[in-house]
This record gives sequence, C-alpha cells and structure tokens, in this order.
Amino acid sequence: MLDEDGYFGESVAASYDESSAEMFDRRVVEPAVDLLAELAGDGGRALEFGIGTGRVALPLAARGVQVHGIDVSRAMVGRLRAKPGGDGIGVTIGDFATTEVEGTFSVAYLVYNTIMNLTSQDAQVDCFRNAAAHLEPGGCFVIEVGVPDLRRLPPGQNAVPFRVDEGRLGFDLYEVATQSVTSHHVSVQDGRGSHLAVPFRYVWPAELDLMARLAGMRLRERWDGWTREPFTSESRQHVSVWEKVAG
Repeated sequence: MLDEDGYFGESVAASYDESSAEMFDRRVVEPAVDLLAELAGDGGRALEFGIGTGRVALPLAARGVQVHGIDVSRAMVGRLRAKPGGDGIGVTIGDFATTEVEGTFSVAYLVYNTIMNLTSQDAQVDCFRNAAAHLEPGGCFVIEVGVPDLRRLPPGQNAVPFRVDEGRLGFDLYEVATQSVTSHHVSVQDGRGSHLAVPFRYVWPAELDLMARLAGMRLRERWDGWTREPFTSESRQHVSVWEKVAG
C-alpha cells in the first residue's frame, strides 16, 4: 500500500540522491541551470513542478532566481529543507497538474522525465494548463523527458533494461496500446532483495506540442539536451521550451 507521498515516500526519499547520483553531477546540473536562469531573466521567478530534493532548484536559487516548487511528497521536500539554502525556497505540497500557487512566473519547468509520473493523458494536459495559468505572457514552460524507447522492442517483447549494475537491476515494461510503462527497480544489499515498481505514461514530442497548443502555448525551442545540441531522429531525449502566447 502506498503512503501519503505515493511512490516517493520515506523509503525512496532516504536514498534518492544516492540512487540518482549521476543526475546530481555538476556537468548535468549546470547546463540546466544555465538555461533556466536565462529564461527567468533578471528579477524573474521560476516555478518547479516536482521539486523533489532540490537538485535543480537549489543551484538555480543560488543564481539569484526566486524559486517556488510544487511536490506531492513531504518526504522528498523534507530532504530539500535539510540542505543548505533549502529553507529559503517556497514549496507547496500537492499534485503539480492541478495545484495553484500565488503569483506569476517567468519560467515553469519539469525535469528528469517527471511529466511521465502523470499516468493519464488528461493529467498531462492539465499539467500544461496549470503551467500556462502560472506564467506571465511570453513566459516559458520547459520539459526534459525521454523519447519513448520503442525501437528497442523486437516483436513479441515488452521489456527494455535501463540499468544493469552489481546489486541493481532496472527494466521498463511497456504496454504500447495504452502508452503505459512500468519501471521495475530491483536491488540486492547484504543478500536481501527489494523491488519497487513505478507506473508512468510515456508521451511523444508531437503530443506534448498539441498539449501546449491546447493550453495557449507554442513551441519555441527543442534540443537533444540541456547543452542545446540539435534534436534529431536519433535523439533519445529532448529538452523542449514552449512560450505562452500573449493576449
């Protein structure tokens, strides 16, 4: 049974930074912060959907950007609060697809595949509408997410491994008919195994563009990643920027 924090309760929050250590590397974080600070502009405010333990929010705030976050997990936010500077970032507990906060923002952002934590198309559409409602005219919504890895699925197979390490195994189970995928995480420590299964909904770039149009936004940029390489048919992820249409 899930606790009030859903799939990101205390057991996940306690080791989240360590289990995702590669995403905390400054070579990963700094290009993201560079782009978000640029979009926020001088004196701008940033809204992070799924702020978690502050991987992006803390260094962005250190650049002088006022950051507010939304997250459903009190356990993850507790880890943010315990870090230097964490008490200076406002956080609202709730579902980022529908939760409202005060004020408007120059940029809203949703990183590290977190759009897929919304497991229905309706919820993903609501997320875009929520972002647009919080943006100033001309403000931007930024998403970092993988391109569905279906080309790695031969006929009759629905599993794609994404991690095979000593003591850790991860694989995704796809259900193509519903665009659903369940990520399975298996770990072994001291001879004891644990298993966590987390549901997601994968989403195509063109589908995201349509969600943006429904919310009154238009595509401004799409790159392969934060360092702004061109997005191509071989890209396995993308960073996309939609701009709120004035008027």
